[in-house]
Amino acid sequence: MDEEFKEISYQSFRDTVDGYGEAKGSDLLTDPGAIEAAERESQIEKNTDHTVKLRQARQSLGFSVQELASKVGISAELLEQMEKGEAILPLGQLIKLSKALSLKMADLISEGDKPFTIVRSGDRRSFKRFGKSKQEHRGYEYESLATGKRDRLMEPFIVTLHPSDADEPSAHDGQEFIYVLEGQMDVLVGETKDVLNPGDAIYYDSSDIHLVKAHGERPAKILAVIIS
Repeated sequence: MDEEFKEISYQSFRDTVDGYGEAKGSDLLTDPGAIEAAERESQIEKNTDHTVKLRQARQSLGFSVQELASKVGISAELLEQMEKGEAILPLGQLIKLSKALSLKMADLISEGDKPFTIVRSGDRRSFKRFGKSKQEHRGYEYESLATGKRDRLMEPFIVTLHPSDADEPSAHDGQEFIYVLEGQMDVLVGETKDVLNPGDAIYYDSSDIHLVKAHGERPAKILAVIIS
């Protein structure tokens, strides 16, 4: 009986392995289709808690999608996409949304349960925000450096700013610290405009009208720490 079971199990394993082989150029661990499916499933799982919490918070406060979108200053369509896990807001609007829902920004980025967290360079949780010219890589993307830490008072990110003609100044509660890692960054705070180079830093109250964007035609990479 045991020998028969071993034979069946081994044959099942061989049948699976034979489906990959050299002809397909992949093995069980490197098949692109399998990896893509696993990444997609993992992302869906990540989105689930985030989107459910967002929708439940909105509904518990009695806001319709249209009412909350108007309060935050975004389109109802964008808010619906965010609740489905299909879109992410600019950081300034994300802060406004969390305030409107009486949540912490961490609740919408990644709620943690650990006393401390180490995030390896390859394990950063990435968020992307693009406008209509996504194919031209216009917009920005940011990676959380504090995923998993509970009771966070600040949110540190590595942000890549792609060249963009869009100007979207914002103002919200809190403070922001930015350190330029690569490229050049245009900054507007109140009525002051300047260009920051690698090694330059700026710290300001987020309640002041502000805007940061890539300077020129090359992306800029920055370390941003937000206290909301």
